[in-house]
Amino acid sequence: MSYASKNSEKKDHLYKILVIGDLGAGKTSIIKRYVHRFFTQHYRATIGVDFALKVLNWDENTLIRLQLWDIAGQERYGNMTRVYYKEAVGAFIVFDVTRVNTFESVAKWKSDLDSKVQLSDGSPIPCVLLANKCDQPKEGLINNSHKMEEYCKENSFTAWFETSAKDNINIDEAAKALVTKILENDTLLNAESSKDEGKFSISKETNAQKNGKMCSC
Repeated sequence: MSYASKNSEKKDHLYKILVIGDLGAGKTSIIKRYVHRFFTQHYRATIGVDFALKVLNWDENTLIRLQLWDIAGQERYGNMTRVYYKEAVGAFIVFDVTRVNTFESVAKWKSDLDSKVQLSDGSPIPCVLLANKCDQPKEGLINNSHKMEEYCKENSFTAWFETSAKDNINIDEAAKALVTKILENDTLLNAESSKDEGKFSISKETNAQKNGKMCSC
């Protein structure tokens, strides 16, 4: 293989992303806006889980495929969420700023998520909170950005954004923040894995030497 073709070869990542939150919070609308650049107010409620694929040319060396899992709002208390969450590396939790009860459910969604899926080192997967429908009158804590920052810090959210699928506000920015964090985690976990492999091979060699199994041929 020539140097030029090696240089032009892109790293290809496939990441599973969960989109969760109460029924009617706007999860499907956000995904449609992000993936298809499309909005309509006429969606049927998602039953179970739906899927979408977003391909990002992240930079000249990196191609990212996001497999977005749109999980029905009524699924939180079901046994299927453990199956749906499996192997996810990031998540969005969505609430509707016009309905304070959907915000009250956010902590329960986050707790459910953290209990059912972790990264390979046991830490929670990165999660971005989306305060959706920000083009409409807002209810509750969302009106105080300082308290929202505190809330997200206390509940270990990577970041939070006010979003509107209708007016295309902060959808791309929120996705970029999540993917950036996923890539950071990927780099760190791969580095740790390489260190562990190095330690393992040194350990094997040391044991072999102790047992007199090293040959000088």
